[in-house]
Amino acid sequence: MAQPLPVHDDLSDFAAAVRNGLAQPQKVIPARFFYDHAGSELFEAITALPEYYPTRTEIGILTEQAPAIAAAVGPGRAVIEFGSGSSAKTPLLLRAIAPAAYVPVDISAEFLHLAAAGLAADFPGLPVVPVAADFTRPFRVPAGIAALPRLGFFPGSTLGNLAPAAAVDLLRGFAATLGADSWLVIGIDLAPGPAKPQAMLEAAYDDAQGITAAFNANLLHRVNRELGGDIDVAGFVHRAVWNANLGRIEMHLVARRDMVFRAAGCDFSMASGESIHTENSYKWTLEQAWLLARAAGWTPAAVWTDADARFSLHLWQRGAGVMQP
Repeated sequence: MAQPLPVHDDLSDFAAAVRNGLAQPQKVIPARFFYDHAGSELFEAITALPEYYPTRTEIGILTEQAPAIAAAVGPGRAVIEFGSGSSAKTPLLLRAIAPAAYVPVDISAEFLHLAAAGLAADFPGLPVVPVAADFTRPFRVPAGIAALPRLGFFPGSTLGNLAPAAAVDLLRGFAATLGADSWLVIGIDLAPGPAKPQAMLEAAYDDAQGITAAFNANLLHRVNRELGGDIDVAGFVHRAVWNANLGRIEMHLVARRDMVFRAAGCDFSMASGESIHTENSYKWTLEQAWLLARAAGWTPAAVWTDADARFSLHLWQRGAGVMQP
């Protein structure tokens, strides 16, 4: 898990993904559909859980290193936050860098405008220009922002929800949106290490209170609500496992028994123990993160981690675009 990946507005996209994903041998519902209103609220609750180290660890790093970021990027930039959600970490950055404007971008318009109004009240005089858009696709930068130098902000390790090739594509898209002379501050959750055992990583995705399980199950509730499903949600159990071969946490919904159900206009069956794969969260080493950056046209400028090397915050500069052999 990480801050929300966008959900496309078109309900037919959701229906097509459910029909196609549940027809596969390994059933799948893509993670981008987690974040309806209920899912967004559950995610915010997850970020406050004791097991979920990424949020508090990133906040600690950002609090300590915001002055260094400000010194590198300079004042007067438009901060464009991709997938802003509740914008909880944003004030730490805005207070440090003397921005010219703040542009939160999020697909959930209701969540977006509430968070933008709160930030506008906290930063009087700062232009706050929310954009309801899918940040994984091209979107129009608001008038009045286009002429400003830009700083992208992508906290929360959302990049880990994407396979490496898709992550590079997203980072290339950020470079195109931010333009020349731009910077990017990005959070990346790190692979297991001496102070970050596998058990800690799995607990972050399977908390004792069952909030993450409810977040996962809400995906099935959403299928029932919006796509005419009759899935017995209680017939599934949440599972989060570390896949060492692929370097990722996987979240699944596992059938407790044999069942048949209808969703998105189609009939499906599942055997006991069969699962619906709902999310991947890749964890990278620092070297792998730098490789992703360079493959997407970014030049790593700085990186900071907590003392236990559980999480990393990166500052990248848009590459000059010179020809490579």
